[in-house]
Amino acid sequence: MTQQDLRAQVRDRYARAALAVSDTTGAGEAGCCGGSCGATVLDDSADAPFGASRYEPGQTAELPEEAVLASLGCGNPLAVADLRPGERVLDLGSGGGIDVLLSASRVGPTGFVHGLDMTDEMLELARANAARAGAPNVAFLKGHIEDIPLPEASVDVVISNCVINLSVDKPAVLAEMYRVLVPGGRIGISDVVAEDQLTEADRADRGSYVGCIAGALSRSEYLRGLAAVGFTDPNVAFTHEAAPGMHGAIIRATKPA
Repeated sequence: MTQQDLRAQVRDRYARAALAVSDTTGAGEAGCCGGSCGATVLDDSADAPFGASRYEPGQTAELPEEAVLASLGCGNPLAVADLRPGERVLDLGSGGGIDVLLSASRVGPTGFVHGLDMTDEMLELARANAARAGAPNVAFLKGHIEDIPLPEASVDVVISNCVINLSVDKPAVLAEMYRVLVPGGRIGISDVVAEDQLTEADRADRGSYVGCIAGALSRSEYLRGLAAVGFTDPNVAFTHEAAPGMHGAIIRATKPA
């Protein structure tokens, strides 16, 4: 399968997930990192490896319901990003906007949050959720995470929730994160990561590419990739099992000052 085919499959799955949230008769039938990974758009059980259950109780209580239902991530990047008032944040693969809206409340009126997504349906849903939430300090951009439509050194923090594993060019994503960060900027990412002993074939046996499994990097691959583009103090910590030998993980690194 070509990179274009994979990207088209990912775009289609996310589009169907966004439409499922907007159409309650379809909700639960069009998961993304849910449909192939044991959860659905509406799966909020405490042990679900993907979805809104990865957030602390009450953390999403004031968000629009549609933003919470559209949560398809494998973690909570805000738990590791340590956002501060006035910071500029970029969320890669922002989906329905849950992490953008949570970040906006953290950085406050003097900060700003960009959400980047390639799927028109998700962008429409996210913009509607931002309007419902009354969040003036956010903007949603259309584009690919391998080619971020922002200037060099324009954000303080990059976050992402279970999206980098879906990229068809992960080295480009890591390099783009480094480019848009200011010196001293940092990343706080949730993603699916494989144990080092698993080959690419092993990962494919455990789940599909669009299900956030087959395309996952190993822990060592992540650490080497971050160091190769210039990040310092890279760290990958497993949090919970997503499939045998595959884990939700938090990834941290810093751009040298």
